[in-house]
Amino acid sequence: MEASVQYRPEIDGLRAIAVVPVILFHAGLDTLSGGFVGFDIFFVISGYLITSILMRDLEAQRFSILKFYEKRARRILPALMLVSVVSIPFAIWLLPPTDLNQYFKSLFGIATFSSNFVF
Repeated sequence: MEASVQYRPEIDGLRAIAVVPVILFHAGLDTLSGGFVGFDIFFVISGYLITSILMRDLEAQRFSILKFYEKRARRILPALMLVSVVSIPFAIWLLPPTDLNQYFKSLFGIATFSSNFVF
C-alpha cells in the first residue's frame, strides 16, 4: 500500500471546524463549548496526516527522525514564539499577580520544552 499525501482542502476545513469549539471553550462561552471534542478531532486528523507522511517516507526509505523534527520545529516554533512574545504585554496588563506568576511559569515551560512538568 502506497501512502501518498496530497493536499486536501477538506481536511484543512475539518481542522478549522474542530478548532472553533476549542476557542469557544477557552473564551468561556458555554454555547457549543465542546472544547475537548474539538481538541480530540483536531489531533486525530493531525495524527492521520503525520502518519501518512511518515509512511510515505518509510516506504521510500528516506525517513530521518532529525528531518522529521526539523520540519515540525520549522512549522510550529515561529507561531509559538510570536504568540508567546505578543501575549506578554497583555498578560502584564490584564492578569492579577498570582495569574501573572502562573503565566510566566508557563512561558518558562514553553521555552524549556518542559510544559508537561510545569502544568
